[in-house]
Amino acid sequence: MGGDGAEFTLPDGMSIRALPKVSLHDHLDGGLRPDTVLELAAEIGLKLPADNATALAAWFAEQSDSGSLVEYLKTFQVTTAVLQTRQGLMRAAHEFVLDLADDGVLYGEVRWAPEQHLTRGLTLDEAVEAVQDGLEAGADEVRASGRIIRVGQLLAAMRHAGDGREIAELAIRHRGRGVVGFDIAGPEDGFPPSLQQPAFDLLRDALMPCTVHAGEAAGLDSIRSALVDARALRLGHGVRIAEDLEVEALPDGEPGGFVTLGPLAQWVKDRRIPLELSPSSNLQTGAIAQWGQTLDAHPFDILYQLGFTVTVNTDNRLQSRTSLTRELSLLADTFDYTIEDLQDFQQNAAEAAFLPVEDREELADLIAEGFASAIAHGAAR
Repeated sequence: MGGDGAEFTLPDGMSIRALPKVSLHDHLDGGLRPDTVLELAAEIGLKLPADNATALAAWFAEQSDSGSLVEYLKTFQVTTAVLQTRQGLMRAAHEFVLDLADDGVLYGEVRWAPEQHLTRGLTLDEAVEAVQDGLEAGADEVRASGRIIRVGQLLAAMRHAGDGREIAELAIRHRGRGVVGFDIAGPEDGFPPSLQQPAFDLLRDALMPCTVHAGEAAGLDSIRSALVDARALRLGHGVRIAEDLEVEALPDGEPGGFVTLGPLAQWVKDRRIPLELSPSSNLQTGAIAQWGQTLDAHPFDILYQLGFTVTVNTDNRLQSRTSLTRELSLLADTFDYTIEDLQDFQQNAAEAAFLPVEDREELADLIAEGFASAIAHGAAR
């Protein structure tokens, strides 16, 4: 998790954790601390598959590493079960912000599905307010320590549970009070964004930004529906846009080759539609299975080299036993990225944030200053 204490460095010894970051795709119920799950479960008498934080963290990781999004999502039956009270939601949101800050995050968007947190009497509005109170308490604590952080909520409708209209109305109602955008989540295959058309029509009329899980468990048709039917400004994962690339290898096994972009890939690239890529999660859920089973097979690098607007995300820090620092470290180790590459990813994310343009520009300046300071400090060693 963000506060795992591990230190990740670039080859020159520069700390990745210390670099300023932007987190766009990070689920509240996928970012709990294992000890928090244990304590909240004890309060409601919920039996867990392990009785200590280390074993529970291992259980989440093992269950999530199935190669199937459907199986991966089953782990959330545990985390959502302990987030059914105001106190539980507030604590999770508070710790979520602290863990982001400890990971060097300056701006983060936390996404979650309020409709999954109503079994103990909360209303939708009360649930959103509880999370907002927790986020604000966490941000206040971070700022009191002399650091900078800002966090916004993304409210997600579960794509298999209806047309999403009620959650769209909820997001619009809480706009300006912590909610910055809308998402749809849950099983992607068989549930295209077009099924939530009433929700997306409401969001269009209200000029409310949305991102859509697409191109993870389903392919190009899902991505097209996200862009055309949902009018998504970002693609949640979006990794399977690589299916619209035709790679012609050079003869005799020579390195390199020619890449032709299909019309959908060209559209996504040319309009700088941000891809919320989550490398470890994409491996766990089988999103990149057609290309391979290891990180070096991930299309991240070819998409980056071709000029797509790639961003780096954790998706679910608990299930993937990861942090944004760790994801950046894995990519740097796998694809020989430099600090300048890592800065590109953060500037892409800043540009994609659901913030007013002036705030995005300020965030971009903070990132540039943070990286310049890190580079100067490294050069001075």
